[in-house]
Amino acid sequence: MIVLCGAQHAEPSVPRVLRELRVKGPVALIAAGWQEREGEPGVVADRGVPVVELGLHARGERVFAEDAELAEAHKARQGKLKLMQEAYRVRLEYAAQAARAVGVRSADPQLAAEEQVASLELFRHIDRDHLARCRAVHAAFEAQIRPRERAVLVRHVEELRRAIEPTEAIVIAGGHVAVLLYRLRLFGIAELAGARPIVAWSAGAMALTERVVLFHDDPPHGQAISEVLDAGLGLAKDLVVLPEPRLRLRLDDGARVGELAGRYVPATCVALDHGAQIWVDGGRAVRAVDAQRLDPGGRVEAGWSP
Repeated sequence: MIVLCGAQHAEPSVPRVLRELRVKGPVALIAAGWQEREGEPGVVADRGVPVVELGLHARGERVFAEDAELAEAHKARQGKLKLMQEAYRVRLEYAAQAARAVGVRSADPQLAAEEQVASLELFRHIDRDHLARCRAVHAAFEAQIRPRERAVLVRHVEELRRAIEPTEAIVIAGGHVAVLLYRLRLFGIAELAGARPIVAWSAGAMALTERVVLFHDDPPHGQAISEVLDAGLGLAKDLVVLPEPRLRLRLDDGARVGELAGRYVPATCVALDHGAQIWVDGGRAVRAVDAQRLDPGGRVEAGWSP
């Protein structure tokens, strides 16, 4: 069982989830998204549950310090992904400009609707291409570097396996989603978790889906265009999770809601506000609590149920 949760600072839901799962502890805690703040007190999911801090961010730094070849290959991969993301962003910006230019032209309603669909399909094509290329970069890295066979990483993974073995659940905090995602991938946490329930919030929830989508309707700079950052771990399928919507989404703007939701069909876009939960079993959403589904028609379905 996997439970995806909204942010915890205003209305902690993880303690309730752990109790419902009948987890008494210990739990393995991953706070790599906090980077240097990893391990600080106050991240504990439930004061009554013992915690084993896995320290993936610091552990990753030790791995790279011990294996220079792996560190260099990792750096090269991340550099390539960054350049790809920049090029992808340029394509999205020009597609958005074209969609706006087409949208203001005079046309009968049927043709205008057809042109809107064509513009949306262009975004989808750009997204699919970027996601496929990201996956290809990761596959090439695995094939060429074979990180799972490198002595340093094998040792650290075995240490993690022993640390996780007595735990009853994995808890993944939020933070910097890219850093968190790449640490989860580096150490093979999806495999190490085994049949244990995983409870993740904010960036942690995003990392468990098939694609990590960055979004902000009022960004501090640049155009308000959502973008695919990378492939996620794929443990929660056909979902695009959008944490902290009150800070990043204009849910009262039907056009924006419809554009965002329509872009990622057939996946379902779900806003995870404070207290919200999505329960996933066998990779599929089976239950939701206080989650909001974004409809391609521009509506927001409060209290969505899968």
